[in-house]
Amino acid sequence: MLRDPSSKYRAFPQIDLPDRQWPSRTITGAPRWLSTDMRDGNQALIDPMNEEKKTRFFDLLCKIGIKEIEVGFPSAGATEFDFISGLVRNGRIPDDVTVQVLTQSRRDLIEKSFESLAGAKTAIVHLYNAVSPAWRRIVFGMSRDEVREIAINGAKILRDEAARQPDTEWHFEYSPETFSTAELDFSLEVCAAVMEVLAPTPAYPIIFNLPATVEAATPNIYADQIEYFCRNVPRRDSVVVSLHTHNDRGTGVAAAELGLMAGADRVEGCLLGNGERTGNCDLVTIAMNLYTQGIDPGLDFSDIDEVVNTVTYCTNIPVHPRTPYAGDLVFTAFSGSHQDAIKKGFAAQEQSNSGLWSVPYLPIDPADLGRSYEAVIRVNSQSGKGGVAWVIEQDKGLKLPKRLQADFSRVVQALADESSRELDAGDIWGAFQRHYRLEGAQAYELIDYHEGRIGADRLFTGSIRHGGVETSVSGRGNGLLSSVVAGLQSGFGIELDIVDYSEHAIGHGSDVQAVAYVEARAGDGRTMFGVGIDEDVATASVRALLGCANAL
Repeated sequence: MLRDPSSKYRAFPQIDLPDRQWPSRTITGAPRWLSTDMRDGNQALIDPMNEEKKTRFFDLLCKIGIKEIEVGFPSAGATEFDFISGLVRNGRIPDDVTVQVLTQSRRDLIEKSFESLAGAKTAIVHLYNAVSPAWRRIVFGMSRDEVREIAINGAKILRDEAARQPDTEWHFEYSPETFSTAELDFSLEVCAAVMEVLAPTPAYPIIFNLPATVEAATPNIYADQIEYFCRNVPRRDSVVVSLHTHNDRGTGVAAAELGLMAGADRVEGCLLGNGERTGNCDLVTIAMNLYTQGIDPGLDFSDIDEVVNTVTYCTNIPVHPRTPYAGDLVFTAFSGSHQDAIKKGFAAQEQSNSGLWSVPYLPIDPADLGRSYEAVIRVNSQSGKGGVAWVIEQDKGLKLPKRLQADFSRVVQALADESSRELDAGDIWGAFQRHYRLEGAQAYELIDYHEGRIGADRLFTGSIRHGGVETSVSGRGNGLLSSVVAGLQSGFGIELDIVDYSEHAIGHGSDVQAVAYVEARAGDGRTMFGVGIDEDVATASVRALLGCANAL
């Protein structure tokens, strides 16, 4: 890289708009959406979609609620033309969906575009030509007047071709391509000339698409450009201002959001941001951004995995695991402090009656996107006690007491360090069963027991296997657990002092079980934990206390 980039690059100039209004505005409603997946997105693929993939993608777009779909570039070849005409001919376009096609400003290409849409109920024909200085000078070698004339001539052909097919409700879109790097006065001049030809009305407005063909500046500059255009375009009530941002600087979504604040009406983009170079505006991200602000985007991403799987299949482009809203890991916490905050947030959410979502580190409820809570917290060597406890609770329904969480987290930490990999729910539950002796051989195994009373005291009489021998023990106390403690001391010489006890139900209805947790201190000062699970809560508590004895 150059030590002095100023010798090769120049900062993009500011827009002269001292009274700009967009910074103080907020987005209060969803824009019109246009998917360019099947045109702009498709032309950016190493292997463009075939008819089967195009059909699958089109069906997905309709299912999630996209009402305007740019289905292709009819003059690009037979595959494009046949697919578009097939949609019309076979009646596959829903009545509430409008298809759009793109064409350069050349007579043969425009005529081909109208031919592909013959018989459509309604359609948009999208005309474009580049207007910026670099394209005029380097690509075309044309003056401003010559470039403007290209747009005017294309608009006239649009008008005349539409008149030849009066049974279709035609709408027109024009793009001053390379708008983001063009002079604003010239973009307005060209658009005004196109309006003179097509004569839009409030009932039949023209769509002016203002693309950041190459993202060349910070998104606030683009917002200034959009606000300037909206203020100065003639007959604004007969114009739909559409945004088509690219992501060269990594701010395509931000530019589109600021463009909406600046007065635009429509957003063009691709699902998950596919497109040339670094891609188009990601429609999933911008729509879900609106959703998290309490605005219904009018698009349904309640099954985000279906969207990801379909787009991946059709484009052969994997979705990065950190892609906003759609990535596999975007709702996943490995860090102990994150896990603890999320766990507490879910607990508070369950107790709240407000209905408002408020969980640390999760700007959106994963369930709204069809994601399970089991994937929110995953355990590796960076995880803490809260994360481990969350996995156990979600997988098995056990709500571990805080001190037991800390005890077990050390076990999981050692296992994660030893295995050097992420631990799944099966790994964690297996470690829990082994450590708290819920399976396998036990030093002290409960065979049977009975409870009784002697006055105000409780009497425990039980049969416990130890060292392969069944031993009858009995003890007396003010409660069941204290009587079991007395029995262990008299029968085996085990001294235990109960520090903490808790219990809760697992499951609902006829299949409910009870789990009991005991924290005890031995005669030598050591602390140990026991867990017991049984259909009967009393039996679960006895098993938990024996778990403490087994820990010795």
